[in-house]
Amino acid sequence: MKSKRMFALLVLLFFAPLLLSFLMYYGAHWRPAGQTNHGTLIDPPRVLPAVGQAAVLNGKWSLVYIGTGDCDDSCRFGLYFMRQTQLGLGHLIPRVQRIFLVTARCCDRAFLEREHAGLITLDAQSADNAALLAQFPSDHLPATLFIVDPRGNLMMRYDVHADPKGLHQDLEKLLNLSHIG
Repeated sequence: MKSKRMFALLVLLFFAPLLLSFLMYYGAHWRPAGQTNHGTLIDPPRVLPAVGQAAVLNGKWSLVYIGTGDCDDSCRFGLYFMRQTQLGLGHLIPRVQRIFLVTARCCDRAFLEREHAGLITLDAQSADNAALLAQFPSDHLPATLFIVDPRGNLMMRYDVHADPKGLHQDLEKLLNLSHIG
């Protein structure tokens, strides 16, 4: 009899924390207050159209900057921020692509090729890419960098004037946890 009580106590000690956490998470809809991401989550993620040139957003993690093609100082800083973030990923670099979605006056090709080799440029003035551009939040575009997952979901945004370590940490965590892209 004593061994049965001991066994029941051990079972209770093992399953009680699991049951409590299940009830807190699903029953009370409790979620931890803290967060580990540095960027702003786009909730719910927006599925981007995969038509025309926009299909390039599927298959790899994408860093997207939106601006005019004549690329003023703010644009140049955004592209620099994006390039340096990708370079800081080390062995994860091949899983990330950089995309410049150009809204007007496309493009200073010599500057882009010289300073940002490997940058994919999409002209948002075409009908397909205009539909893509319409899915991005339009506030603070010259100071915003977006993350798109390999399935074409717009999921996070970053202020390019914030600490670049935050974007780097978030992106590295996403790449290490993800088995896609």
